[in-house]
Amino acid sequence: MRTPVALAAITAVVAAAAAVLARQRLREAKRWACAGAVLRDLEERCAAPAGRLRQVADAMAAAMRAGLASDDYEIGNGSALKMLLTYVDSLPSGDEKGLFYALDLGGTNFRVLRIQLGGKERRIIKQQSEGVSIPQALMSRGSNELFDFIASALAKFVNSEDEDFHLPEGMQRQLGFTFSFPVKQTSVASGTLIKWTKGFAIDEMVGKDVVAELNKAIKRQGLDMKITMLINDTVGTLSAGRYVDHDVTAAVILGTGTNAAYIEHVSAIPKWHGPLPKSGDMVINMEWGNFKSSHLPLTEFDVALDAESLNPGEQIYEKLISGMYMGEIVRRVLLKMADDAALFADNVPKNLEIPRILSTLHMLMMHQDATPDLNIVGVKLKEILGIESTCYKTRKMVVDVCEVVASRAARLAAAGVYGILKKLGRDIASPNEQKTVIAVDGGVYKYYTFFAQCMESTLKDLLGEGVASSVVIKLVEDGSGTGAALLAASYSQCLQYEDD
Repeated sequence: MRTPVALAAITAVVAAAAAVLARQRLREAKRWACAGAVLRDLEERCAAPAGRLRQVADAMAAAMRAGLASDDYEIGNGSALKMLLTYVDSLPSGDEKGLFYALDLGGTNFRVLRIQLGGKERRIIKQQSEGVSIPQALMSRGSNELFDFIASALAKFVNSEDEDFHLPEGMQRQLGFTFSFPVKQTSVASGTLIKWTKGFAIDEMVGKDVVAELNKAIKRQGLDMKITMLINDTVGTLSAGRYVDHDVTAAVILGTGTNAAYIEHVSAIPKWHGPLPKSGDMVINMEWGNFKSSHLPLTEFDVALDAESLNPGEQIYEKLISGMYMGEIVRRVLLKMADDAALFADNVPKNLEIPRILSTLHMLMMHQDATPDLNIVGVKLKEILGIESTCYKTRKMVVDVCEVVASRAARLAAAGVYGILKKLGRDIASPNEQKTVIAVDGGVYKYYTFFAQCMESTLKDLLGEGVASSVVIKLVEDGSGTGAALLAASYSQCLQYEDD
């Protein structure tokens, strides 16, 4: 039998343990309350209700009109949208025939492609492509060295043509050139380099015509080929989409970066001073990543990311919706939760402090984790951030952060598309039930299922039932390669008609 003293001692120990447990529970409650407050604040600041999205779309349409009126953006005034003239006034119809080539240069790798077209009945008979890596040393040497390397690979690819590809007797090979760097286009097949990006630093090339330089390199290889089309990947996607569906009116890239292009009536382009094209239309490269508006829902994380970027104050829209930035925004939010609420226990994970360590691919994999215990989230937190173990509640908080950031991005992307439709007057019911197809390419749209579904449902809500049924978003893959070859074919066909 325990003595009163012993019982008192036991009672004291139990009381002390209970007090410790109570303090732990209180600390835990405060921790989750603090993390929840960060999440709720993020939700409020990222909120993009329909009313706000309509304001964004109106601002987008207004910026489009301003950019079509003048090139004031070049001196820092006017619209944030460049609305670049592409000089492309004829898109593939499906009638194209013959053998055509494409060169897709978008970074440290490039791709060469050939396509045999058989007209309306046979369409694409055969297609082949090959990827080539550019040695890092060539990215900062002279322009001749770079273009000679590219032309050499192109010549090797041409020499590997088999009997399934046929070039008509006496006809010169024609090449569509996708060049995904800032260019001031001066015709359908010429444009001067404004600046290099993506690690290239060949200063002597800036201000020169990229097509002329590559044509010289092709001649030095003894290759009978001419570049007849200069485009970017967005215009290529529009071309590839139009080839399979004549209702394609615009194209959007939603990948590492983002951009849009669409078909505009020349009469609605005040800054166009050239002769009217026969089609009456011209493809406009919007460069919409640089769109900015007071209606965009910005957070402290976006402001800090922009300030620390290589281009502060620029590409604001892109920094909210593209694959290059979404994962980084999530990292910054989680870092605040770790700092303010000890989300990952008492110590802030060192890896979480490393900029860009969390990619949008990682974000996608965690957000779309369908396992009952969110095991994939736990694995990724361990692999990427070095966090050994997490509870379900922590993993769910990470998923919630991903959802807020992805939802805002997808809804803003939908608002951008809605802005294009408003500019074209296709946001209202058409008496002849005109169909509008938006061609989309890019890894964010293709692989981030939640993003794609959220974007599409948001656009439907903005359009309303009466109009939504006539607007379709269609995935079009490899527009940057196939689209360039198709445009070269379309342009060749137009020239033949003119000669006839």
